[in-house]
Amino acid sequence: MAASPLNNKKFKVAFILLFGILTGLQFFALQTFGIPQETALKDSAYSNIILALLCWLISNNLSFYQPTGNKYIYVIIWCMILSVGFCSILEFAFPSINPTNQQYQKFLDLSIPVRYIFSLLLIGTMAAISMLYYNQQEQQELERRKNEAEKLTKEAELASLREKLQPHFLFNSLNSISALTVSKPLEARKMVHQLSDFLRGTLRQEDSLTNLKSELAHLQLYLEIEKVRFGNRLNTLIDAQPNTLDLIIPPMLLQPIVENAIKFGLYDTLEQVTISIKAYFQAPYLIIEIINPYDAKTAHPNKGTGFGLASIQRRLQLLYNRNDLLIAHPTKNQFITTIQIPQT
Repeated sequence: MAASPLNNKKFKVAFILLFGILTGLQFFALQTFGIPQETALKDSAYSNIILALLCWLISNNLSFYQPTGNKYIYVIIWCMILSVGFCSILEFAFPSINPTNQQYQKFLDLSIPVRYIFSLLLIGTMAAISMLYYNQQEQQELERRKNEAEKLTKEAELASLREKLQPHFLFNSLNSISALTVSKPLEARKMVHQLSDFLRGTLRQEDSLTNLKSELAHLQLYLEIEKVRFGNRLNTLIDAQPNTLDLIIPPMLLQPIVENAIKFGLYDTLEQVTISIKAYFQAPYLIIEIINPYDAKTAHPNKGTGFGLASIQRRLQLLYNRNDLLIAHPTKNQFITTIQIPQT
């Protein structure tokens, strides 16, 4: 059941004020016809109290029943019945207000048709206002539910994307640990601890925004693991301007991109490779560039599933409702991935 408009404080004040004004106007109108003051006051007060109750009745009942299509005719009939009931009360009960005054009795009989039309207009107006109010409430409720459903869907998809990002890196790390267990047990042990710290931090991450400083600290755990895997072949250079460290960024955004850069930068060469990460602010965006070596002759564009960058693109689209915040393009000997994070 929708809340009645009369539960709204402003509407309730306007409702009381309206009937107060109508009572005053009716009182002065009756006096102009020579009706005694006490009789005019009782007639005005009683009739407007009854009208107010009938308006409340139809408004309250419409909260249980909302007509659609051709069923609006039922509301019109309902208003007519209530108006007939109002005039019946006037005709049979109001003569007792001043039974000895023939002038009032005659005026009462002559005013019934006018009062019927007036009451029908007033009750009908209240019915129309109530239907509009309830329809608006219903639309707002539908919109709220739609937004909640979209939010839940978005959160579920974001959670799914995050869950899909982890296994690929985890399997590679476990394979590396397995390979190091015999040849370099100390490094294998170190890598286990680093992997544990990284995964513990990942579990604490949510899809609420974090700052770049925390994201880089988490990324550093990942890079330490990768340096154990690749040894001296992997160098990383992180250049984040001081004014960017407190800027917001979705968590776990950089790791899959850097993983992608390592995969395409190191897998096709035995030489040392430097992965560069640059962060700077260019209002209104935090801009992050991940740069890895690239050789068009040896690169394999179809290698892997391509899920890493695609997932980041999708996350940014879900969070910011834009699909132009990630740009990846090769140059002559570099592959540059650029992310723009809007700052509010």
